[in-house]
Amino acid sequence: MAVTRRVPDLGALELLLAVVRLGSLGRAAAEMGVTQPAASARIRSMERQIGVPLLERSPRGSRPTEAGALVAEWARQVLDAARAMDAGIAALQDRRDARLRVVASLTVAEYLMPGWLVALREARPGTAVTLRTANSTAVAEQVRTGGADLGFVEGIRTPAGLSGTVVATDRLVVVVSPRHAWARRRSGVPAEELAATPLILRERGSGTREVLDRALAAFGGTAPPLLQLASTTALKAAAVSGAGPVVVSELAAADELAGGRLVAVPVPELDLGRPLRAVWPAGQRPAGPARELLALTRQSRPLSGG
Repeated sequence: MAVTRRVPDLGALELLLAVVRLGSLGRAAAEMGVTQPAASARIRSMERQIGVPLLERSPRGSRPTEAGALVAEWARQVLDAARAMDAGIAALQDRRDARLRVVASLTVAEYLMPGWLVALREARPGTAVTLRTANSTAVAEQVRTGGADLGFVEGIRTPAGLSGTVVATDRLVVVVSPRHAWARRRSGVPAEELAATPLILRERGSGTREVLDRALAAFGGTAPPLLQLASTTALKAAAVSGAGPVVVSELAAADELAGGRLVAVPVPELDLGRPLRAVWPAGQRPAGPARELLALTRQSRPLSGG
């Protein structure tokens, strides 16, 4: 806007108000921490910018002209508004630094995030954390579009448009009910048989499905699923009921395997290990509580499988 060319900067307005209040350019300069010649030059520059004299100078000091008094009154309003804006910006920064929006894949959210958030609460007790769950594709999209400060995904690589770091490793396992025929196979099942068998699987877009599909690509790909379920809990319940084989995170199935409600079926030819990553927008760095949480995940580095 053209009008802004006639508006002095805040420092010049502060100097003018100091001269009006103290009645002396020299005392105003000392208060502002500048030399008197520098203060005088700044006043003259402001007068040229505005187009009218602002001060009447005499051996007894300086006092505002009629126009100067009017500009000084406007200057007070501008500086009050600037201070209010500065306070508001500081409050926004405080609120930003006191909140953290996290979106995580189901495995990370259910089995790793609780411990991390407890540690974050101890480190930053005033932080308000919002945690949402989604499959890895949806996590990446929410982080890319600014819907979350930090995301956690499962999968082979860092999603496009994001930066990331591996914070843990996990391994997928094929699990069945103890009553299932595969539970009695000491040597497990061949990868070709697993690929040809309708399984109970997560939906496409999940990290679990991505890793399995990639692992079985060399063996003809994954057969059409027997069931497709959107939660780890539902997958495990289906396996325990005897509905069919399930591929699930070893972290998620640990309790059921330890209690004998599920049996792990080896698939010797397959490497079903996968990294778990923290992700954030490319070109940025996590800050505030997000940086703190990331540091906590790196300290713990939980490992699953071998």
